Amino acid sequence: MNSRPKKHSLTLRGHRTSVSLEDDFWDAFREIAAQDGRAINDLAAGIDEARGEDCGLASAIRLFVLHRLRAR
Repeated sequence: MNSRPKKHSLTLRGHRTSVSLEDDFWDAFREIAAQDGRAINDLAAGIDEARGEDCGLASAIRLFVLHRLRAR
């Protein structure tokens, strides 16, 4: 439970970017994408479009994962 964030590359609308998340968040994010039948990049692009300017992509993904897990 003491994992440090790890960088992973994503492609959002044709542009490469890196996002740093802890392993547990990456695992949950992948599970959600699989459950929804979506590619990770597609799901991340949707989150990126919906986030506000004052929220970074990594934070937006963490919040997305948290909200999905709470909704179960």
